[in-house]
Amino acid sequence: MREATPADATAVAAMVTARMEWMREHGLRVTDDTAEAIAAQTRDDTPMWVLVDDATVLGCTSVYNESPPWGFTESERAILAVFLASTWTTPNNQRLGHTIARWALDHACQTGRGEVRRGTFSSALVRYYQDVQGWTIVREVERRGRNCTFLTRRVTASLREAAR
Repeated sequence: MREATPADATAVAAMVTARMEWMREHGLRVTDDTAEAIAAQTRDDTPMWVLVDDATVLGCTSVYNESPPWGFTESERAILAVFLASTWTTPNNQRLGHTIARWALDHACQTGRGEVRRGTFSSALVRYYQDVQGWTIVREVERRGRNCTFLTRRVTASLREAAR
C-alpha cells in the first residue's frame, strides 16, 4: 500500500471499471460515473491509498482521520480512529479487500489510533465484513433515502505489540 498520486488516475479508473462490470454481472447497482469519480480522488485532497503489485493498481481506499458525524456520536468520534471510504478492488479470488482491511488495522496501529471504521450501503457487504473479516456493526443510519451501516474493528493488543 502506498499513497495515491495523480499518475495513478488511469489505473484506478481501469480497476474500478473492472469491478463495476463484475458488479453489474452479479446484479448489483452502480452508477456510470463511479470510475471517473474515484479516479479523480487521486488528483484532489482525498487521502487515497492504493494497493499495488509491481506497477499494477489492484485496489484503493480513502483513509480519513475523522469519522463522519452523521454516523458516529461525538464521544465515538473522540476515540482516535481511521475511517475507510470508497474501497475498490480488482475482481479476483485473492481477497484484496481483506488485504486492504489488514493494512488499515496496521496503519491505525502505527499512527496511534484504536479503531478502523467503515460504512456501506450494501447489506451483502455488511454480512461479508462481519462474517469473513470480523467487523462489528456500530449502527445503521438512513442517509439520502438509503440505509448506511457503520462498522468498526478495534486495533488489537497483538497489533500494538508487533508495532513496537
